[in-house]
Formats: sequence, C-alpha cells, structure tokens
Amino acid sequence: MQTDLLHRYIFDKLDVRGELVQIEQTFTDIISGHNYPEPVKQLLGELLVATSLLTATLKFEGDIAVQLQGDGPVKYAVINGNHKQQMRGVARLQSEVSGSSVPELMGKGYMVITITPTKGERYQGIVPLSKASLAECLEEYFEQSEQLKTRLWFATSLVGDKVKAAGLFLQVLPVNKEKSVADFQHLEALSDTIKDEELLDLDANTVLTRLYHEDNPQLFEPQAISFVCGCSREKTENALANVGLEALMEDLQKHGEVNISCHYCLKNYVFNEQDIKSLFN
Repeated sequence: MQTDLLHRYIFDKLDVRGELVQIEQTFTDIISGHNYPEPVKQLLGELLVATSLLTATLKFEGDIAVQLQGDGPVKYAVINGNHKQQMRGVARLQSEVSGSSVPELMGKGYMVITITPTKGERYQGIVPLSKASLAECLEEYFEQSEQLKTRLWFATSLVGDKVKAAGLFLQVLPVNKEKSVADFQHLEALSDTIKDEELLDLDANTVLTRLYHEDNPQLFEPQAISFVCGCSREKTENALANVGLEALMEDLQKHGEVNISCHYCLKNYVFNEQDIKSLFN
C-alpha cells in the first residue's frame, strides 16, 4: 500500500467534506535519531497528521507551524509544514515522561497554529490544551475559529523501527445548515466505527468504501507528503553572523571549531577559524 499521501473527498448528495492521511516514511524521518519515549513519538505522529490535515483544510499557499507548548514533561512539540505537504518536526523534553495523554505530556499549555501565507498577512490561532486528546483539542480549535462542526480520528503504530500515523477528518460544508448538520451526524456515526488498524493498514479506497459505501464518496487526486528539513550551511552561516565575531572566536579557542547541529534533522555543521573569519570579511 502506498503511504505518505493526503486524500481529499466529498460526497455526491451530502454537504460534508473529508480528508484521509496515511504517513510512514515522513514520520520515520522526523523521529529518526532523536530517541524519544514512545508517548512522545505518538504525540509527534498525531501532530504530523494534524498539520497535514490543517494545511489541506485551511487552503493557503505558504508555511504553517502547529506547536504545542506547556509546563509538563514535554516543553514543546512542533511540526512545520507548507502547502506542498513538506514537513519537519521536533519535540523538547524537560522532565521524565510518565503518561500518554495530552495533559500528562504537556501539563498546562496551549496549541499555537501559525500560518504565514506567501501573499497576505500572517495569522495565529491559539487554543488551550484542555482536552485529553490532540484530536479533541483541534476540534475545539475549529469550533472557535471557523464555527464549523468538525471531527478528527487519529491512529498511530509504533512497532520497532516501523512507525505509522493516520488520520480521518470530517467537516460540514456551510451550505444548508439543517441538512448539513444531519448529513454530518450520519457520516460521523459511520466514521466512529473505524478501527485503528483499518485506518493505518488499508488503502484509502478500501477505507472509504468500508465506511461510506452507500454514500458514494468521491476521491480527488492525492497529494504526496514528505520530510524536508530546510536547513543548510548558508542558513547556519547567517545565524552565526548574528552571534558576532568575538563570541565565536572565544568558542573557537575553547573547542578548536564551532559545531552547530540542526534541531530537526540532527545534521552537524562544522566551522573552523578560517570559516568564521571569512563570515566577517
């Protein structure tokens, strides 16, 4: 089964739209080398799915960041993406993880959704992490920001080095309110029957046929999802230039070289004395 795809779909006679996302390689690339505890891997998997679905739902060209921040064991977790479904992400821990729910991992905190369109003004939405699951927190976000009934279902699988994450999304269309609400309730009841293994292991056509075979879902062409870090030596040089020559020379005297590691992909950039001096010539 081909994964790392986002599928959009609508229904012939129902005023509801949906999305289905299934991710393996991108999820693997994001957590590779980080040695996160399993609950943190699961959180990042769900956050990755959420960001993919949001990027498709909010219909913009540009960048998106979906960040969780709190005072719990996980200080923050973030997925950065764009309208091309190019994703990267990282989590930072500040104490030992002992639970798996959003409150147990994040403590008191917020979800911050930042959209930076290629054209137009930057937008930021903030919602408290007051629910037990990330799906419920996002449903609250849609209730507040768009006033459209929305449901999300997430599933993750962590078996050795093989990780998977998937998500299902339903949202009413703002057409005939009475009809769209009835349509949504009908599809929501069907979607509630989805099992995690079906969402993770069956192809999109099979999932939608099993759930909605009498409602004739219409799939659009899928969009590929990929891991793209975006770090580079040039960007690292720009960051170093802001530190200043004096501080960098002190670092060189202590360590013989300046090492900068990307927080996302863990790639290491090494600068010797000649490299540092050339930045300021």
